Amino acid sequence: MKYAAQMSDLDTFLAGLPDLPDHCVVRESEERRAYECDGLSAYRRMPWLVLLPETVEQVQAIVRHCQSSGIPVVARGAGTGLSGGALPLENGVLLSLAKFNRILDIDVANRLARVQPGVRNLAISEAVDQHGLYYAPDPSSQIACSIGGNVAENAGGVHCLKYGLTVHNISEIQLVTIDGELLTLGGRALDAAGYDLLALLTGSEGLLGIIVEVTVKLLPKPERAQVILAAFDDVTKAGAAVGSIIAAGIIPAGLEMMDKLSIQAAEDFVHAGYPLDAAAILLCELDGTSEEVSEHVFKVRELLKSSGATEVRTAKSDAERVRFWKGRKAAFPAVGRISPDYYCMDGTIPRKALPQVLQTIEDLSKQYGLPVANVFHAGDGNLHPLILYDANKPGELERTEEFGGRILELCISVGGTITGEHGVGMEKINQMCTQFNEAELQQFHAVKAAFDPGGLLNPGKAIPTLARCAEFGSMHVHGGQLPFPELERF
Repeated sequence: MKYAAQMSDLDTFLAGLPDLPDHCVVRESEERRAYECDGLSAYRRMPWLVLLPETVEQVQAIVRHCQSSGIPVVARGAGTGLSGGALPLENGVLLSLAKFNRILDIDVANRLARVQPGVRNLAISEAVDQHGLYYAPDPSSQIACSIGGNVAENAGGVHCLKYGLTVHNISEIQLVTIDGELLTLGGRALDAAGYDLLALLTGSEGLLGIIVEVTVKLLPKPERAQVILAAFDDVTKAGAAVGSIIAAGIIPAGLEMMDKLSIQAAEDFVHAGYPLDAAAILLCELDGTSEEVSEHVFKVRELLKSSGATEVRTAKSDAERVRFWKGRKAAFPAVGRISPDYYCMDGTIPRKALPQVLQTIEDLSKQYGLPVANVFHAGDGNLHPLILYDANKPGELERTEEFGGRILELCISVGGTITGEHGVGMEKINQMCTQFNEAELQQFHAVKAAFDPGGLLNPGKAIPTLARCAEFGSMHVHGGQLPFPELERF
């Protein structure tokens, strides 16, 4: 589709939105520049126009006007996404939900909270803490990321192993379609009639509608939570230990892994008390009743020792537990202190494949001459390798992107997927051609067309065109010769 937006059309376009106050419009180039990228700052575009509506009715009016004008719309939350999902368009409207930042209702009896999409993830738990409740999904960016963005990307966090991703922790959403219609999907009951459109919209990356309200599920805070820190002299031993814990029938609240580079960066940054001589550490949090936690702590300690841990520590207080997690959650900014730039990857693999995948990433790191800091949700196989590079060096960003693509293809080769919680956005769109065949991609486009026949909602993201895949030259990979054929597929 050829979009109509031109800079000279701004006044005409805004005249069609008479009920939108001037303070909800950002049109000066200096102000629009603040919206030129999300957390994937390597990709930047200046939006044609930025609008910050304050009411659902204003959102409806904006999308109706965009549809009638043939102008695309990119929805944006807090801008913390790491896949370029909120990358604006030079000929489109960037619609920010930042002003939708109120908690509308807390239903303690039913353990639900109704919130606007701009509410920060952590703010939900802070608001219900007095009731002994919390919201389980906790991305590392939870202090800043918005719940609407969490729904759009199906975000996880360090406790997603036991408590699930965003899709498992919401019960209802309201969204505005490209026609300006307000839909309610899901419900407050345990199940809703009809197709599970709530699950379809969760993780849809703004391609199907604009979320304007979310009802989240709340959980009672566990009676006790305790963290075990285990150090290893070999990364593959740490990876193997993860499988041993799950195989023993124990599902930790969180099971995270960090390698030597990320350990050192985090320790320098927040002084979490990590062992600096370790090649890798595992953080294993166990929660539940006091008796259950005591039993599991004993079992997990024995499993870690038998898996080759050189040191096993149990947090002696809640303050020490929080400090252990603080290092893990600060790992991304900590790595940013030791490198001019870093590229955060996101892929998911079967747990059994952890040792060989970690070894292959190390081999690729040497091949490309780029260091990698591995930080990831080891319990569910969600990897976050951070590739360190310098964008000021000619060609280094391109080499980094190629390296990142190889990591994603590695995930596919062992039976995994190219994303766990960051979404596809712009970053992984070529690798979608590797993971899915032509018929599957056509079905994705059919779903998109059912919600947005004009293709105006966040165009060019998440789902590649078949022409793009032909140009990328990897459609043959699916069902044929996979990358890294020497690796075992689990």
